[in-house]
Amino acid sequence: MKDDRMDEAEARRRLELLRTEHRDLDAAITALLEAASLDQLRAARLKKRKLLLRDEIAALEDALIPDIIA
Repeated sequence: MKDDRMDEAEARRRLELLRTEHRDLDAAITALLEAASLDQLRAARLKKRKLLLRDEIAALEDALIPDIIA
């Protein structure tokens, strides 16, 4: 009987450890997904900034190179 109680207590401790690990993993996965979406947002902002710079470079190049009338 003593062994049964010991086994049950060990099983309950193991169960609690597994539940804690499960919650921790869930939190870690959520954090990774949120970080990935933030990285995607950052990437989108950088791409937009890159396009704006390309347009500004093109406008400056057009202003610096005189029009050649053929």
